[in-house]
Amino acid sequence: MNLAGLYTILLLVVSNVFMTFAWYGHLKMKEYSWFAALPLLGVILISWGIAFFEYCFQVPANRLGFQGNGGPFSLMQLKIIQEVITLTVFVLFSTLAFKTETFRWNHVLAFVFLVAAVYLVFKK
Repeated sequence: MNLAGLYTILLLVVSNVFMTFAWYGHLKMKEYSWFAALPLLGVILISWGIAFFEYCFQVPANRLGFQGNGGPFSLMQLKIIQEVITLTVFVLFSTLAFKTETFRWNHVLAFVFLVAAVYLVFKK
């Protein structure tokens, strides 16, 4: 993998951290009284603010990594890589932030299938 590929993956990881917090962080933040008192519109606006940073990393990652722009990955490869990164970041977030969530055998098997999808999408 070349440097553009590495940068693409790093940008996707950072993007997915922001995405996970934007999509699921509010579920944890409701433990704080000031946050729990916010109306739904307030929670949505905060999530949008966080998601802005997701896009600040996601868009450059896709532009840099896409073969049509001189990058190493096809559109399908970019999407599959992004999905595996999303699942990895989400599993870390959900097991660390939510002590009631567990990573079970069926989750592991689903993850194995996604990693197999990465292998298959790179197969010529």
